[in-house]
Amino acid sequence: MKVILLAAGYATRLYPLTENLPKSLLPLGKGVIIDYIFDSIDKLPNVTEVVLVSNSKFYTQFKDWADKQDRAGKAPITILDDGTDSPDNMRGAIGDIMFAIKERSIDEEICIMAGDNIFTYDIVDMYEYYKKKATDTLVAIFVPDVNQLKQLGVAVLDDDGKVLEMQEKSPEPKSNWAIYATYFYTKETIKLFDEYIAEGNSPDAPGRFPLWLCKRKDIYAYKGLGDCVDIGTLENYEKTKEEYERL
Repeated sequence: MKVILLAAGYATRLYPLTENLPKSLLPLGKGVIIDYIFDSIDKLPNVTEVVLVSNSKFYTQFKDWADKQDRAGKAPITILDDGTDSPDNMRGAIGDIMFAIKERSIDEEICIMAGDNIFTYDIVDMYEYYKKKATDTLVAIFVPDVNQLKQLGVAVLDDDGKVLEMQEKSPEPKSNWAIYATYFYTKETIKLFDEYIAEGNSPDAPGRFPLWLCKRKDIYAYKGLGDCVDIGTLENYEKTKEEYERL
């Protein structure tokens, strides 16, 4: 299995902090944001490579970070430059997934993660659930706040976790199960990204692909115990930073 880590955004809502530094490399606790994501990645079994997709502006900084990591006994890191240099010509998250698949000739199952989401649910337990179901798997977290749900993707699930319906930032959420940016996809599903784009669908948010996919095949959601924090605003970052400094 290969892990694709999406880190090619420009985080304009965090300016001036991210004008010259990628969001994933912002300080957090005793390290930087991406260190905590790799703590989870490195617990996963059978990972042959971690492919981090950057943009041209921040490529060198990610390379410098990766070169300093001790990866002995762990999956190697490949940093890709997606060729974009501003928010105006971004490929979008799905575009970057497709770029990574093509550049690394990926023909095996994949785990996709966002490079700016700090989470506490058990990624290994999620992986074991995915292997048990033997089909594409999302992570779902129960969110009681309806106003928060309106800003998220949500899924209607049956008792076994099968995805019956998905919504993206709906003003009337049909479920309290919010979908966050960790996905396990089978080798067979990789081929469907081309079909998704060929139909004229958006290459932007990663949650749009499973919304399309669940209408074509059975997919499941692992009900994660824990939280997921998307470092999206200056206020959100400062709050999260304070919490991690106390750890």
